Amino acid sequence: MPLNPSDLLNCLFEAAVEAVVPSRCVPKYLPAPPKGRTIILGAGKASAAMAAAVEKHWDGALSGLIVTRYGHAVPTTRIEVVEAGHPVPDAAGMEAAQRILAFAHEAEADDLVLCLISGGGSALLSLPPKGLTLDDKQTINRALLKSGATIAEMNCVRKHLSAVKGGRLALAAAPAQVVSLLISDVPGDDPAIIASGPTVADPSTSEEACHILKKYKISIPTNVEEHLRSNLAETPKPNASAFHQVQNILVATPQEALTAAAEVARENGITPIILGDDIEGESSDIALMHASIARQIAKYHHPATPPCVLISGGETTVTVKGNGRGGRNTEFLLGLGIALNGYPGIHAIACDTDGIDGSEDNAGAILTSNTLVRAEALGLNARAFLDANDAYSFFQALGDLVVPGPTHTNVNDFRAILIM
Repeated sequence: MPLNPSDLLNCLFEAAVEAVVPSRCVPKYLPAPPKGRTIILGAGKASAAMAAAVEKHWDGALSGLIVTRYGHAVPTTRIEVVEAGHPVPDAAGMEAAQRILAFAHEAEADDLVLCLISGGGSALLSLPPKGLTLDDKQTINRALLKSGATIAEMNCVRKHLSAVKGGRLALAAAPAQVVSLLISDVPGDDPAIIASGPTVADPSTSEEACHILKKYKISIPTNVEEHLRSNLAETPKPNASAFHQVQNILVATPQEALTAAAEVARENGITPIILGDDIEGESSDIALMHASIARQIAKYHHPATPPCVLISGGETTVTVKGNGRGGRNTEFLLGLGIALNGYPGIHAIACDTDGIDGSEDNAGAILTSNTLVRAEALGLNARAFLDANDAYSFFQALGDLVVPGPTHTNVNDFRAILIM
């Protein structure tokens, strides 16, 4: 029996997530055991599941510590798992980062430091340098999250306000061999941006970090400004000898998730069109672009003939002006619904592959061709909800939230627009 549009869209999302779960992508990239100890260190929303995959497939002794978001832990027996705050760092994350850095400093030349890094690691691995406080980092983090800054811009600032990110973890582990397994959640899959690159030489500068803060009109305390103007803020660069012993390996990427979803679409007789795995921009603007393409196909059968599905990934942004609830995926979907205005035969899903859209309990939501009609029947004004950045409440009232819980992976946004 053919799937209805909502079921098919959910299947596409599930296939995308399944393609990049750590149990599938981590084992084949494990390095050979070292002469000395194996020390596991890591941070990110997928790091606990990555640790469990390592434990299951590692031949030999190991120990270590990883930090993941509250609610994203999975059982492990030899690797300690700590949960901490995300997207705003907290004291638990700071303490875990201190301990992780101490483990790295203890590593010796014959040891292997195996780092498990995924999206979310920037907030979770939060250790302020001398002269700064956790409160300083929290304040700047909150401002960046509301500013509309891209993930690359946010992580540039974070690296220069950190004692562990921007390559500093690798520096601390020298002369040990360092192998980092990375699940990418950033457009372009740049290892230096994923979780702010704790084991990657950093080409960005503290001057760039200052420019970003100025660009988004983010005021900073005097001590933070003094730090950014000092040599202490500068990150280790690619010519540092410590990086000769470092390997950074991408084990899962957004494109793999999109490709898996496309295959499920084909199996169901739907032509997939992958628009890109690295789309960035304001969520509502990206929604307008997607809506235009969808209408062109539905109306003129160009550049494809229905039934087809537009699939895309990346990381959009939201410049927060209201006091509502929601993340960038529900924001995108509500903007898409308004732009399509009930155009017949077009349905969509937008979800974060980690299972959490922003700071709520949902991954995203489903949009159908009658969403706005159903909303009006309930007295819901879609435009007012979008203006208030309250897309979560809008889709919650309709019963159209997608709530899978933590998926234990993270390759960022997944969007699929089905044109029947």
